[in-house]
Amino acid sequence: MSDKPIPGGNDVKVEFEDGIAWVHIDRPEKRNAMSIGLAREMNDVLDKLETDDRCGVIVLTGSGEAFSAGMDLKDFFRAMEGLSDVERHRIYRETRAWQWRTLMYYAKPTIAMVNGWCFGGAFTPLICCDLAITDEDAVFGLSEINWGVIPGGVVSKAISTLMGDREALYYVMTGKKFDGRRAKELGLVNDAVPAAKLKDETRELARELLGKNPTVLRQARMAYKYAREMNWEQASEYLTAKADQTDLVDPEKGKQQGLSQFLDQKTFKPGHGNYERAEEEG
Repeated sequence: MSDKPIPGGNDVKVEFEDGIAWVHIDRPEKRNAMSIGLAREMNDVLDKLETDDRCGVIVLTGSGEAFSAGMDLKDFFRAMEGLSDVERHRIYRETRAWQWRTLMYYAKPTIAMVNGWCFGGAFTPLICCDLAITDEDAVFGLSEINWGVIPGGVVSKAISTLMGDREALYYVMTGKKFDGRRAKELGLVNDAVPAAKLKDETRELARELLGKNPTVLRQARMAYKYAREMNWEQASEYLTAKADQTDLVDPEKGKQQGLSQFLDQKTFKPGHGNYERAEEEG
């Protein structure tokens, strides 16, 4: 058992389970609304987990009955009143850091497990995780229009990456709520399951990712995320170079292992599971 301290402990709770780091937004009394303190703590937690060998996959979720109700009106917006412009922009930077800059390009796979309410600003970390599973009865909403503001932060940008314009504008303009089943239809999550099965389904997905070559998995994730912002010619050049880079930096030499097991040893069939990874032998 590791003698390393467990990061978090105030507004963020971390639990380790066989390579999975369950990272809880831990303000259940506020439906896990996101505060200034939470942002600072989450940045520290994610920074530490990136090099913690107890963590192979991160599952981001919420304590209690909510994923997150969005930004905390008192402990975020009201707390910034009277601050200098420099102080306010520092807080914005710290918030943006964990919600999208870090999660979008994190070194390890990330899964959002939406266990209840998901509103407003919570859409950003949800979308910036690699994958997402939700309780089919979870409640989603972009309700800002109903109290006289636009969706804050980069929420509008985030939803535009997964939702079509008609659907996104409908919920932005009406503020209407929708459930996890609808979130699946909209492309916000990979799957919507009954609440009783949510953690088991998420755990199964995390374990599947843990079985992959971690270097190649990271490279594949980054290749997709960067290439989607490029034109075809740029993507072609970049992805060719990324493939060469992957061969060079992969300590498992996965490409050579896969080819040898398929062509020479006849022990591996692509599409029927992973090649036999050397680290798993014995």
